[in-house]
Formats: sequence, C-alpha cells, structure tokens
Amino acid sequence: MSRTLAIRLVSLAVVLTAWELYGRSVNPILFTYPIAIVQAFLELGQSGELVGYLSQSLQVLAIALLLSVGAGVPLGVLLARFGALELATDLYINALYATPMVALVPLIVLWFGFGIPAKVIIVFLFMIFPVLINTQQGVKNVDRALLEVARSFCSTERQLWGDVILPSALPFIAAGVRLAIGRGLVGMVVAEFYTSISGLGYMIVRYANAFETAKLFVPIVVLMVMGVLLVQGARAVELRIAPWQRHGGAGER
Repeated sequence: MSRTLAIRLVSLAVVLTAWELYGRSVNPILFTYPIAIVQAFLELGQSGELVGYLSQSLQVLAIALLLSVGAGVPLGVLLARFGALELATDLYINALYATPMVALVPLIVLWFGFGIPAKVIIVFLFMIFPVLINTQQGVKNVDRALLEVARSFCSTERQLWGDVILPSALPFIAAGVRLAIGRGLVGMVVAEFYTSISGLGYMIVRYANAFETAKLFVPIVVLMVMGVLLVQGARAVELRIAPWQRHGGAGER
C-alpha cells in the first residue's frame, strides 16, 4: 500500500468515525450519520428508486457533456484562430460566462418547458464556457518555438494544427472538461430543482420536505462520488490520448 493511499484511508476513517459519533448525538431530523446513510442507500437501491433517478440525471449530464465538448472545442479553436471573430464575440462570451446561470433558468423553462430539453440546455450552459475558454487559451498559448520549428520544416497548415497546435492545447482542453464536469453536476441539480420531477435533484427536494435526512444524504453522497469518478475518468482519458502529460502531472494525486 502506497503512503498516499494509506494517508487518505486514515483520513477517511477519522472523518467517518467523528461523523458517526457526532451524528448519533443530533436530532435525526436535523442531521444523520454514515451507517444510517448506508442503510438508506441499500433501501433505495433495492427498491430501484435510486437507480431510476440516477439514470435520469446521467442521461441529461451525458448529453450536455457531449454537446458542450462538441461545440466548445471547435468554437475555442475558431476564436483563437481568427482574431476578428474573437473581437466580435468575446464581449458576449464573457458576459454570459459571468452571468449566474441560475438567473436564466426561469427563462429557459419558459421557452423550452419542463422536460429533458430544458434540463440539457441548462446543464449545457453551465458546461460549455470552461471548455470553450480553455480551448481558446490552449491554442493561443502554444509554444512559439515549436511553431517556428514546424514551419522551418515546411509543415502545411493542416500538419501544423494536427501535429503541434492541437496536441499542445490538449492539456488546456482536458482541464476545461474537468472543470465543466464539476459545473455540470451543479447545473444538473439546479435544473432538477426547477424543472420536471425527476433525477437526483428531485430526490433531494423530496426527502428534505419529508425530513428523511438519511435518505436526503444518499443523492448528495452519490453526486460527490460521481464528481470524483467523472473527473478521474476524464484525467485517465487525457493520459491515454496525451501520455506525455504523465510527467507534467507528476505532482498531481
């Protein structure tokens, strides 16, 4: 067992033990403890309720992630490639990025209703800007020396983009995707609070209103685990397609 893993396991054991001891001393309507959450998790899992709501949330998140990457990366490349396009659009992009997306939810619901399309649009708006802005910065920050070397070997524009610019921008794009996943989870829960009765967000509202705190914590813990797994999965994909990042990310855990 590595030292890093051992430290993390000890830290987790200490936190869970402290939570368990404190949680048992508090009114169960106000707080709960890990064993009660595990029992609630098993109950919701056996009834199929958790799986059903989780699949609804994952469906929205997956569609929004594909759309945000599919739109954000090409747009970021175009903005970095064409200065006039960047000048024409950066004001709107910065304004939308700075706008709290929660403020737009009522308007999106008014335009697109309470169904899945409205949820996907809300989550998409939460996710696209980190991907777009990171891609743009990644392309603009390509090492000029590498470009000069490629041009000295008479590389065509297509070879320049395929062999130098996009691989160099890949760490920025991957970082944008990881940021987008975190924002997407927030957007997913916000969308489920304000739209149709479905998903993990609805579970949180439902069990909060019923004062069933242990069941309320189940979707919260599931969201935490989802966030960690998705970010680690994105990191694994990044290392798969850009293995040179292993050395650059040696300091990461």
